[in-house]
Amino acid sequence: MICQKDITNLKTDIDEKIGQKIIVKGSLGRSKSFEKEATIEKAYPNLFVIKFDENNRNVSYSYTDILTRTIEVDVFDGTGYSPLIPPKVPVMEV
Repeated sequence: MICQKDITNLKTDIDEKIGQKIIVKGSLGRSKSFEKEATIEKAYPNLFVIKFDENNRNVSYSYTDILTRTIEVDVFDGTGYSPLIPPKVPVMEV
């Protein structure tokens, strides 16, 4: 379940990374996916805006898109890319 605190923490993380390079990964449906380099441009209370490097197109996403894993965002930390939120760990039932 997504809590307001999760969204607030994610918004703070993205606010701190404005101007940084990222890789956005997502699904286009029917077994098609995309992976593109972009830059975080702006952050607003309910969404954030990125600019794709490839075509200088702006796209907005909501913070819940990341929390529900509709998209995955990897942030460039100077040496390589690391996930904005850690990968989901499968839960084993007992």
